[in-house]
Amino acid sequence: MSALLVSLLQWPIRALILLLISQFPFLGVEMVSFPIALVSAVVLGLLGALLTFPLKLIFGPAWAVATLGGLIPLGWLFDWLITIVLFAAAAWLIQGFRLRNGLASAALGALAYSILCYVILNAIPGLNVKLTGAGALFTGYLG
Repeated sequence: MSALLVSLLQWPIRALILLLISQFPFLGVEMVSFPIALVSAVVLGLLGALLTFPLKLIFGPAWAVATLGGLIPLGWLFDWLITIVLFAAAAWLIQGFRLRNGLASAALGALAYSILCYVILNAIPGLNVKLTGAGALFTGYLG
């Protein structure tokens, strides 16, 4: 299946996952409606495509120092940091997508989003996604 088709099939599922995350008040993520969730899923994908590489360049020197050039396995922490930045940027850009507790909501929401996307999309044949960042650490799947 082509990557474009997989992305189009994942889009409404990711929007539903965002709506599901907004139903847990302790996460502090607020989503007004399904159309806002659809837009948010697109914006998260676009921000990920456009900003992941520049953010890795920005955080690269800090990663190299903190991990002693990769000797200490903390790569997941920097992936999670990038996911938090992308999640917060999407909430800042979209009216109707709000992080009630600021950075804490961005961190918890990004973690919940990455884990739920991994679990739900991998349960559907043909829509497999890779688990990255802190999601891998918290689910115990590091390999």
